[in-house]
Amino acid sequence: MSDLLTSAQMRATERTAIESGGVTGAMLMERAGAAVVDRLVTRFPALEETRSSGRAPAALILCGPGNNGGDGYVIARLLRARGWAVRVCALGDPGALPADAARNAGLWLESGSVFPLSDAARQLVADPPDLSVDALFGTGLTRPLPPAVRAALQAVEDAHAAHPGLVRVAVDIPSGLCADSGRVLGAACHCDLTVTFHTAKPGHYLQDGATYCSALEIVDIGLDAAPAPDSARLVLSPRDVAKRAGHKYDHGHAVILSGPMGRTGAARLAARAALRIGAGLVTLAAPGSAMMECAAQLTAIMLRRCDDAGALAEILSDERLNAVCLGPGMGAGEETVARVSAALRMAERGARGVVLDADALSAFQADPDALFALTANASRTILTPHFGEFQRLFPDLARHLSGTPETGPAYSRLDAARAAAKRAGCVVLLKGADTVIAAPDGTARIHAALYDRAAPWLATAGAGDVLSGLIAGLLARGFAPLDAACMAAWLHVEAARHFGPGLIAEDLPDALPPVLRALGV
Repeated sequence: MSDLLTSAQMRATERTAIESGGVTGAMLMERAGAAVVDRLVTRFPALEETRSSGRAPAALILCGPGNNGGDGYVIARLLRARGWAVRVCALGDPGALPADAARNAGLWLESGSVFPLSDAARQLVADPPDLSVDALFGTGLTRPLPPAVRAALQAVEDAHAAHPGLVRVAVDIPSGLCADSGRVLGAACHCDLTVTFHTAKPGHYLQDGATYCSALEIVDIGLDAAPAPDSARLVLSPRDVAKRAGHKYDHGHAVILSGPMGRTGAARLAARAALRIGAGLVTLAAPGSAMMECAAQLTAIMLRRCDDAGALAEILSDERLNAVCLGPGMGAGEETVARVSAALRMAERGARGVVLDADALSAFQADPDALFALTANASRTILTPHFGEFQRLFPDLARHLSGTPETGPAYSRLDAARAAAKRAGCVVLLKGADTVIAAPDGTARIHAALYDRAAPWLATAGAGDVLSGLIAGLLARGFAPLDAACMAAWLHVEAARHFGPGLIAEDLPDALPPVLRALGV
């Protein structure tokens, strides 16, 4: 399931399931605790190999004052049943827990003890365990972390630094990490494995989520799989990127604008990507001074002279040119403003797609509203800012993402992208390892190049230009803006993963064919 549920949506899903009579809270808690034990012993088999030396593996379980703490008591009981030496440290009185959590605390107390959370630091120093389990707060943290929790989390961090073999597991999400935004709420502890239930949460992917979760396991605990209204979704591999039979003119004609001589490389990268992804034809529109430079580098890509906004309007008067990409390498001056304005005004008249990237965005930093007045009337426009460009266009939204929040849910990149798309009246793709793609109606997708899809070598000059070209090529082929942006983001990362370390931007377009073949295209 690709829906990403916020903490509130997850609570509503659990409540609906329990009220329907199909499951009880106690059943969900037992399944959650059992899933954590199963995943941790499967992923870290060496934990139980200590028995070969005659020593039982040791665990320290940190239990909180809510249902996450209840999961912790289940984990403690199940590990003890496997022969582990288990110590539980709790925040607050176990008897004051919610009903299901209190029941599991009671089962633990029948033959075990509960120590105050303040004892955790001493235990970690005096007799470091093999495993620590964070079952303090999970997804529902809405208040600042108490000092005792901050101290315990720091003690786990310190213990791991001194004893790297200490395995750290989080239940649902590391305590102190906002499940909706992935931002740290004052303090958090890095984990080696995070086990969450039913679906992933936005915070597992956004901002610092992957850094603190390290590895993410999503387990089914028997909840209804119906999507929650307004939930964001994770971008998965595209199913309909295959090219249908037909003439080249049936697959669209993309125009990529180039910068002046010495600055054509970015546009050439975008143009090659647009052609590789299946646009029937691609034209590079370059100033006269750059024609020879471009001609020496291009073969299958056509070349037209374009010295100013008037020339661009003349080129785009041909309605067969159904997608245009502006920004890469163009410079952020007045002429770029004029060309963007011309392209967007021409797009108002039909179904032409427009991709605005890099300098096409920065050129409007002095007057973002002038840009938004144009994009609102060009329905197939996509803005593709990285965070610096986003700050220049949407400074108020970017400010909400600065600083360290103390309580959750914290403002997220998902919130920011949705607000930006509504303001601009078009799709916004906020780039990053946690790319967020949002439409004006609030529909949102997260493309995460994280965990097993990480591709850190994409942080290289020109990679963003290739992404812009992929989007333009898909727009030319007739895909809707949101779909084009999602497909392009996925293919961009998959091409980088296929190529591997050592990647430079020129490699990306040529890495696409094997990726497309693997999709059955």
